[in-house]
Amino acid sequence: MAKLAFLGLGVMGFPMAGHLAARGHAVTVWNRTPSKADAWVARHNGKKAATAAEAAKDADFVMACVGNDDDLRAVCRGADGAFAGMTKGAIFVDHTTVSAKVTRELAAEAAALGLGYVDAPMSGGQAGAENGVLSVMCGGDEAPYGAAEPIIQAYARICKRLGPTGAGQLAKMVNQICIAGLVQGLAEGLHFAEKAGLDIPDLVEVISQGAAGSWQMANRHKTMAEGKFDFGFAVDWMRKDLGICLSTANENGASLPVTALVDQFYKDVQKLGGGRWDTSSLLARLRSLG
Repeated sequence: MAKLAFLGLGVMGFPMAGHLAARGHAVTVWNRTPSKADAWVARHNGKKAATAAEAAKDADFVMACVGNDDDLRAVCRGADGAFAGMTKGAIFVDHTTVSAKVTRELAAEAAALGLGYVDAPMSGGQAGAENGVLSVMCGGDEAPYGAAEPIIQAYARICKRLGPTGAGQLAKMVNQICIAGLVQGLAEGLHFAEKAGLDIPDLVEVISQGAAGSWQMANRHKTMAEGKFDFGFAVDWMRKDLGICLSTANENGASLPVTALVDQFYKDVQKLGGGRWDTSSLLARLRSLG
């Protein structure tokens, strides 16, 4: 069993750290809001630390799942940051969805300190984290990835290295690009069905067995039809992710017209007060138009 630190106990990090503790690893957690760390320790067999550096002290692996580029920089750097507490040879595993730019930046700093670095963003949402069935897409050198993979398996359905540092983040961008267009298509289909007077459950039972079927259709059609969006992956976070995708596309020359359009549709959802709604709330936007 390994000595681990887990930094960031949001809706994803809290259950992920729990899976690591359940596997018998010695887990020390840190969270910017200490009460969440207290709640985690009360539920799981582990410890909490006052700073990221303290949590990372003597850890074999330090896992992070925070908000954005700036949050990740803050949790890594400085006297209280994870890098300051880590021992040479330890491995930092970043589960945050961030830009490939900040990933390469921090990985270079880690390497200069003799630390390993794996970028390992995930797909599967809160339910995937709670059930330990996340899809984890990784980038980094083969040696640190090979060491980290058995640890990550505690909460993963699949974990795969897709290339050098930054490849995991680029793969996550592809994931979000695909989801954006798919959810908009599903929202339009259900909106059309409602206007046409079709029975949604019967309709989905049929078309989900054919080429139109998808994870989103299977898992979101019922709540979408019922107008329930107060759960799941928030629109605010999706817009953050799509912003990363669009910025990277400007750099590498990729054309993302549908992604750019759906990003603006999510902006409309935010204006409706749905920043914390699930991404399937694109249907709420269509309904608001009449």
